[in-house]
Amino acid sequence: MAGTRIPDPLTPRPRLSFVLETRALTKAFGGLVAVHNFTMSVAEHELVGLIGPNGAGKTTVFNLITGMYVPTGGGIFFNGSDIGGIKPHRIYQRGVARTFQNIRLFRELSVLDNVRVAHHHRGQAGLLSTILRGPGFQRDERQVTERATELLSILGLEGRRDELARNLPYGEQRRLEIARALVSEPKLLLLDEPAAGMNPFEVGNLMELIRFVRERFKLTVLLIEHQMKVVMGVCERVIVMDFGEVIAQGAPEAIQRDPKVIEAYLGK
Repeated sequence: MAGTRIPDPLTPRPRLSFVLETRALTKAFGGLVAVHNFTMSVAEHELVGLIGPNGAGKTTVFNLITGMYVPTGGGIFFNGSDIGGIKPHRIYQRGVARTFQNIRLFRELSVLDNVRVAHHHRGQAGLLSTILRGPGFQRDERQVTERATELLSILGLEGRRDELARNLPYGEQRRLEIARALVSEPKLLLLDEPAAGMNPFEVGNLMELIRFVRERFKLTVLLIEHQMKVVMGVCERVIVMDFGEVIAQGAPEAIQRDPKVIEAYLGK
């Protein structure tokens, strides 16, 4: 057809840069197979939802990615490197951070100290300087406090910095948990049911926060969530699990209409 350009078959096509890949990932607990041949790819800066009925294996996948469980089979690759079976703190240091379904804050510490605690693994001071509170230790403490204060300001919690974490409203506790996860300057952020227990107003704020954090910190985000308002409102792509396996994946609108997904949630 006139005016139509025929692509050169020898021209290299752009290749997606995958931050996270799992290949035939499997986890068995004795005779119970919680995750079976789970394969997915998450591209750089993508915001992906991982959904499925209770017991589908979603949190087990998160625990495998973060090193809390060792895979029975298959592989997990972060920025091209195999991280399957690596210790959780090593995976954290490589750039994978997460939140939990049940908020895990230091409830009796201040908001500021909750974030400061998460930053201390980056300190440069040696053991002697730390014990004697020498110049290296003092420098680290200033940097830790400055970074924590900056994150609290970015996430709208600076005015709460001296309050105990347990006294924050539920939605702000979630916000604090995300601030603490961001301390490590991750490349991949895993959010495990961040909307659990939230009222509609808090859910709306959370959706705005997830979008903001992804853009502000140039993150790749993998999200487990049961509230479909959140999944359909923020995710660019959705992966659906049932009985430890992927049963569907695609755009949120297509997933809503997929017969396998409807059957998994509602039965035949």
